[in-house]
Amino acid sequence: MGIDQKSPAITAKIAHFPDPAREKISRIRDMIHDLAAGLDGVGAIEESLKWGEPAWRPISGSGTTIRADWKEKTPDQVMIFLDCKTDLIDRARSLLHPELTCSGNRAVIFALDQPLPENAIRTLLGWALTYHLDRKKRA
Repeated sequence: MGIDQKSPAITAKIAHFPDPAREKISRIRDMIHDLAAGLDGVGAIEESLKWGEPAWRPISGSGTTIRADWKEKTPDQVMIFLDCKTDLIDRARSLLHPELTCSGNRAVIFALDQPLPENAIRTLLGWALTYHLDRKKRA
C-alpha cells in the first residue's frame, strides 16, 4: 500500500458498514487526511487495518495511530480509538467534554442518529496526529 493513499482494504471494510456508519467513518477518514496535509510536521498518512479496524498513522512519526470502527455488537454507534497510553482521551474529556462521549482511556463514541461534532473531532484528531511533536515541544 502506498503512503498517503486510501487503502483498498479500508475502503472495502467501510463499504460493508450500514449507510449511517459508512458515512461517519468515511467523514472521519477524510478529516484525518485533510488535517494531516495541513498540519506542520505531519505529512503523509499510512492506512492499514489494525485488529481488523481501519487505522491511520503519520509516516513522519509526528503522532499516534488513530483507529475508527463500527461494530455489530454496538450497531447504533461508531468509535474513534486512540492509544490508551496517551493523555488524549483525558484531554478530550476535560476540554471537549460536552461534545464528546468518552469510554475509558481509549475511545470516543458517536451515536449514528446524531450529527458528528466536527469541530471537536478535528481538534481531537489534530492532537493525535501531532502527539509526539507536542510532547517534544513540552519537554
